[in-house]
Amino acid sequence: MRVPTDVPSTATHLQPALPSAVGPVSDALLDHLACRAPRRHYVPVEAPVGDTRPYGHDLQLALYVSYELHHRGFADVDPRWEWDPGVLQFRARLEEAFGNALREDVGDVSACSAAAEIRRLGARSSVLADHLREHGTWSQMREYFVHRSVRRLKIDDAGAWATYAMTPAEFDRSVSGAPPRSTSCRFADVLSAAGLDDTYLHYLDEVTPEALALVNMMSMFGLHRNLRGAATGQLVATEISIRRASAGLHDALLRLGAPQPCVQFYRDHAGTLDGPPRCETLGALLEREPETEPDVVLGIRAFELLEERFASRLLTCWADGRSSLRHLSLR
Repeated sequence: MRVPTDVPSTATHLQPALPSAVGPVSDALLDHLACRAPRRHYVPVEAPVGDTRPYGHDLQLALYVSYELHHRGFADVDPRWEWDPGVLQFRARLEEAFGNALREDVGDVSACSAAAEIRRLGARSSVLADHLREHGTWSQMREYFVHRSVRRLKIDDAGAWATYAMTPAEFDRSVSGAPPRSTSCRFADVLSAAGLDDTYLHYLDEVTPEALALVNMMSMFGLHRNLRGAATGQLVATEISIRRASAGLHDALLRLGAPQPCVQFYRDHAGTLDGPPRCETLGALLEREPETEPDVVLGIRAFELLEERFASRLLTCWADGRSSLRHLSLR
């Protein structure tokens, strides 16, 4: 039985409170984390993972919580759960379901060229950014910020997994000179300027499973060394997407008269990503380990698949005149 809701949480700006369960799988994990300290012997997390949709909210929330134990953790949750065998085995079941679904939907990539995939992706427009630039409202833009917050506020940590999985040259580039403020700190400024809460994972109960899946994919690929090709592919695809979308989002924010921190964030992202994204990193990986090319393509296509699902979810809600958030209305 979970801790009663009337017990005050010790959630802080650094450690969020546990989210609310959305189904039997996430409920089993949250009960496991909230009600017990880790034991010396193996205690499994019992949940019907095989009966849950791999892209559904229940599995994606459970997987997100599992990964968050490796980041900041949760208030009132014993930090030793991070390496508990029962939780790790449960996470592996979630990863298997999610990973199998991605591979099935991406299709056969054994004979695909990473360079061709990058050219193809770079030629595509961002339908979500295009909508916001031409027709988006301020409330829709704020909803977009909320959904992106579950990635943007932790991107420095999660992205490091993927970076470390790549090459020594990339590692040298990432640590040779840190910017004055990290991307996550600057996105917190965006949230605050937009009248939103910039507390870490404050909106975890509000976002769609599609938003969670994008972060889970990044974490899954970056955490497993055998998926370093996919980690590289999704990171390159992410940079292409950011470059492609940031100019449109910048134009949308100017049209809407948005606060300056919001405008500046996307202006900077649009202006600093000139040239081929991480081509030297990708080239170094493929030269050293050519056998990883199919996984690089997997990472690119998986990112594209999940971005399309995310955009479709938001655009469908907005076309129907509904908020894309689960409970909160920003109108």
